[in-house]
Amino acid sequence: MSQLYPWLAPLWHQWQADLEHDRFPNAALLIAKAGLGVDLLVNKFSQAVMCSNYAADPCGFCHSCQLMAASHHPDYHRVVPEKEGKSITVEQIRQCNRIAQESSQLAGYRLIVIEPAEAMNESAANALLKTLETPSEKCLFLLVASSASQLLPTITSRCQQWHVGEPDTQTLTQWLSEQTALTVPPYAAHLNGNSPLKTLRFIEEKEQSRYQSMEQQLLAVTRKQGDVIKLAKELAGDAEQSLNWLWYLLTDAQKCHFGLTLPNRVSGADELANRVSYQLLYTQSEALRELIGQLTAHSGLNRELLILDWLINFNEDVCL
Repeated sequence: MSQLYPWLAPLWHQWQADLEHDRFPNAALLIAKAGLGVDLLVNKFSQAVMCSNYAADPCGFCHSCQLMAASHHPDYHRVVPEKEGKSITVEQIRQCNRIAQESSQLAGYRLIVIEPAEAMNESAANALLKTLETPSEKCLFLLVASSASQLLPTITSRCQQWHVGEPDTQTLTQWLSEQTALTVPPYAAHLNGNSPLKTLRFIEEKEQSRYQSMEQQLLAVTRKQGDVIKLAKELAGDAEQSLNWLWYLLTDAQKCHFGLTLPNRVSGADELANRVSYQLLYTQSEALRELIGQLTAHSGLNRELLILDWLINFNEDVCL
């Protein structure tokens, strides 16, 4: 079994104690942003619950553990969108509700994992409510979400909640040093929202050079020397990541205007602050935040055109 990441260990120890004392709730909600590796925690918890010995750690040898290893345990159910980016449907949740009312096939616990829980459409979420209100004996629900705000309050109120936050700087730095021999720039973790797995990928896949290129192109735009059409096309190719990187650049530059020159700021923040007023930086960062939300919510939008419009607002008389 894969070893847990150090920032997941405290919560796992808490869950172990709850399992040992038979006090784990019927409905639980795990909240964690992407890049924290909580799949390992969910898998370890699932294996422990399904183990015939019902110990805080799965034995790995019993019939139930063997079934879990083969992904064939009849009392373990994982509910995910039928297609990537789609909703979890009411039909899927109704099937869960039926399973929750049935008896265990192996005389142990039934466990239903719903991930990502925020993918449930409103009908699906409402269908789940009644089951959470009147839980069946020896049936556990574990909902996994990136944010509680995207779930119906009636769902969150019926679940005991746990949050996994980003590791502190010392833990993150130590872990990265154990994972790679490559140089880690001071701003790498900051640029990736202090997500350990995203930061490691940023280093190992040489994404630093791609970020530096985007940063220099944006600075060139503010000097009226950049090719905004070329930059818009590049940003649109991987909009979610690229635009988030630029958001950190803009917010770091705003901090520079107030003298907050933090050591982990991105490399171009000082120059951008010298070239662009605080007010324009603030306006553009807010517009960028809204643009990211738009592109995330609506996949059919013309990304390149919307990004181009945002870039032109840095200097409306840029010559195309």
